[in-house]
Amino acid sequence: MKTRPLSTMRSILSVLLAALFCTAGPLPAAAGGTQPTDGFMVELLRVFTFQDYNTRVVVAGTTLLGLAAGLIGTFLVLRKRALLSDTLSHATLPGIALAFIVMTLLTGDGKQLPALIAGAALFSVIATLSVLAIQRFSRLKDDAALGIVLSVYFGLGIALMGMATRMDAGNAAGLSSFIYGKTASMLFSDALLIGVTALVAAVICLLFFKEFSLVCFDADFGMTQGWPVTRLDFLMMALVILVTVIGLQAVGLILVVALLIIPAASARFWTFRLRTMLWLSGAFGALSGFLGSGISALMANLPAGAVIVLTASSFFLVSLVFGSARGLLRMGIGRIALRRKIRDENLLRDLYEWSETASNDEGNGPSAGQLMARRAWSPAALRHTANRMERRRMIRRSNGQKIRLTETGREAAREVVRRHRLWETYLITHADVAPGMVDLSADRIEHVLEPDLIRQLEIALADTAEKALPSSPHSLNVGKGVN
Repeated sequence: MKTRPLSTMRSILSVLLAALFCTAGPLPAAAGGTQPTDGFMVELLRVFTFQDYNTRVVVAGTTLLGLAAGLIGTFLVLRKRALLSDTLSHATLPGIALAFIVMTLLTGDGKQLPALIAGAALFSVIATLSVLAIQRFSRLKDDAALGIVLSVYFGLGIALMGMATRMDAGNAAGLSSFIYGKTASMLFSDALLIGVTALVAAVICLLFFKEFSLVCFDADFGMTQGWPVTRLDFLMMALVILVTVIGLQAVGLILVVALLIIPAASARFWTFRLRTMLWLSGAFGALSGFLGSGISALMANLPAGAVIVLTASSFFLVSLVFGSARGLLRMGIGRIALRRKIRDENLLRDLYEWSETASNDEGNGPSAGQLMARRAWSPAALRHTANRMERRRMIRRSNGQKIRLTETGREAAREVVRRHRLWETYLITHADVAPGMVDLSADRIEHVLEPDLIRQLEIALADTAEKALPSSPHSLNVGKGVN
């Protein structure tokens, strides 16, 4: 009964991976004329269906580590303490070296993992307290405090490592794995320890989600409301230390920073909601550990820690470009749409204000040259905007290229002018902005005024007489007033 879920999962993964890689076409033929596709597919399915015991341990351990790092890394990024994780990871090195020296002198065997982890955790706490002390009792900025602690503790660690390697008793071989990581040597006990850590981190993040959110976004407000901000901040940092120390054996003290920062940074490109960001960050971290360790198992010459970080970096690059909330593509499309909206509304406003002037004949509109004289239109921008608005039946052009508003366009233009003048009046009557300077401020904000803000402006200006609304600053002659 216990093997059925595992066998079912293997079957599903086998079908999916076979379908994915078979569609990519066969691999190039080898020198002897044989196709290596079959052997590659067998090896691929063997790794990603967890047929080997060591593969199961390594993939499970790195996946759970990525999950834990992604969860707590979300709050670390939002707290603007990304460099603190780098400082803590480098500060573990003297703790590891000193623990090795002490255990070698006491027991003759310095490579006892619990003692090494305890030393790393102790120095991470000391480094955190050092950073806080420098920030509190000196006038140095946060980045300077972090840089000082990082360099001093890492230099101390290198010196202690040199002493450890020259000791007569004990074997210091393998200590460098804590710097660069040695994922392939992960034992079941290591994976179990990482799994427990991931579970603890996930449970604490869920239990203290509201409190951590408050500390990240407005710690001063939380302090005024009586929340124990200092203790909550210390709990958050304790989780960071825990994940950092546990991740040393997997990816090393240099690369563990990437698992704390990159998944959270990637998740932020996809959502504006903290809860969604938290789970996306955990998913990105878990997938980075899963795929990175799997690829490393396929290619023996690639270290797993580096591949895991590169996999996380690929998620970051995809998120940077295609993220649905803050991705470059989404922002670029949004800016193009906003630029078109601004031009459309500027054209509508120019035509409406032209119709307000006393010198114009009824139904006669301005020419392109007259519009360019009113506003800094380029001929190409005006032509494209007019063509677009004509397709939307907002304007029509006569044979003489005179541009006039349609009935639909007049209604839309009146709303644009109304928003503009509401904001102008608010700035004059409530913000003490000079009338000569108010048009530029209104022109910058009128295109992004939301309906709720418009209603608030109407309420704020309810007692303002209609004649107090400023006439159009773009009118060529004396304005008739506001319709």
